[in-house]
Amino acid sequence: MAGFKGKILDNSLDGLHMTVNEKEVYFRLIGEFNAYNLLAVYGAAVCLQVDTDTALQVLSSLDGAEGRFDYMVSPKDKIKGIIDYAHTPDALLNVLATIKKLRQGNEQIITVVGCGGDRDKTKRPVMAEVACEYSDKVIFTADNPRSEDPLEILKDMQAGVNAAAKKKVISIADRKEAIKTAVSLANNDDIVLIAGKGHEKYQEIKGVKYDFDDKKILNEMFELLEK
Repeated sequence: MAGFKGKILDNSLDGLHMTVNEKEVYFRLIGEFNAYNLLAVYGAAVCLQVDTDTALQVLSSLDGAEGRFDYMVSPKDKIKGIIDYAHTPDALLNVLATIKKLRQGNEQIITVVGCGGDRDKTKRPVMAEVACEYSDKVIFTADNPRSEDPLEILKDMQAGVNAAAKKKVISIADRKEAIKTAVSLANNDDIVLIAGKGHEKYQEIKGVKYDFDDKKILNEMFELLEK
């Protein structure tokens, strides 16, 4: 009975292949959650008298928001790198669950994640637990430590790692080194998630904001693979 109907035909890291009100269309956006978003925007546009084909054409050309399931692929080894702002347990769970659904085979999921300083300490072990449950390898690192010692934050995260998961976890306080290590651990077609900072282009340490861009660093590491 719905006025606007969508069906996912294919959902992969290459995008969404859907039918929207019986019209077949490809979208660049990724994940089931974006299928809902696209259908909602399509419905709103049509209700505002936008031509149906025009609405679908515009939506099919959209890229995702910077730092929100923002991904790139290394040219040689086809390692998929995903940058996401997920910095709460629920957000991290959602992005990792989405990655698991998109995984085509036995690709490793390697997650780089930290927790912000001067913020809710109770979420730190929970973030660690979520990362371990949904990833094959996990690297704990600094986020925005602010006034706190990054090593103390990492200790708080380690409290959420059970005995069985300890073998898959590494702690590297230096975020750039953590990203470099994640890429070095990845094999062809593996998925590397860099979580927590997304669109932010700084790292706040002891009251100073230093230039730091997860996406830029990840791209640098991918370029090193080509040499």
